[in-house]
Amino acid sequence: MTTTDKAPPQTSPPQAYPPELARLTDSPPGSFKIVRYGPAPEQYGEYWPGGDGAAAVLLHGGYWRARYRLDLMHLLAADLQARGYAVWNVEYRRTGLPGGGWPGTFEDVATALDALPDLDGGAVDPARVALIGHSAGGQLALWAAALSGAVRPAAVVSLAGVCDLGLAARLGLSDGAVAELLGGGPTERPEVYRRADPMTLLPLGVPQLIVHGSADPHVPPELSRRYAEAAGAEALLLELPGADHFDVIDPATPAWARTARELARLLPPDTTPA
Repeated sequence: MTTTDKAPPQTSPPQAYPPELARLTDSPPGSFKIVRYGPAPEQYGEYWPGGDGAAAVLLHGGYWRARYRLDLMHLLAADLQARGYAVWNVEYRRTGLPGGGWPGTFEDVATALDALPDLDGGAVDPARVALIGHSAGGQLALWAAALSGAVRPAAVVSLAGVCDLGLAARLGLSDGAVAELLGGGPTERPEVYRRADPMTLLPLGVPQLIVHGSADPHVPPELSRRYAEAAGAEALLLELPGADHFDVIDPATPAWARTARELARLLPPDTTPA
């Protein structure tokens, strides 16, 4: 791995966000270091130091597409850092980029997670890690929790996650984003869906917090409800009345304040008993 202060060049110039997303990208100068975990332009992450070993791994959303990037998680990363967590905000190859989709997107998440114990001279305790994903990143976080790698998460948090890939594909969400990611629909690629869909990977053996706003226009809350029901006692469903798709990653909202309290219960940011 290599560390630098500058983000690596991207495969294609980044597209501008609309104002409602651009506001999420603010970050204090010098708050993180860029760390590469692979040779491709998108195989890097932002390491935000902090805490006494507890860490949050952030996986951004955007229906796995190239136009959406890890900077969408900047406000959330800064908030988690202030709460006492180190943060590993991960970028990955996405659909529309070389190597994106199945299996490259998934391989990147697994490799980035395996890199976590070596960050900052081993400052992160691999037993005190929460995987936190938003939207498409919620699916990736739940998927990664099923891996047998260097990090076994203490908790997983899905924020407005695409938790049920089969249903999302049948609904054609975001102009067929799931079929684009996996190379076809559930009947065309059943084995890929079996390996990628969090619904087919249960039980995970990890506490899960499944958060969804009732007013989400991008990912139907029904996906989180179905997943939480299937996960049973492993999962707590936190459905937030009136919250929309981006409220759950905005630290200024009651939706995130409630989520942060639940996260602290699952993974305290210090060694004081919860």
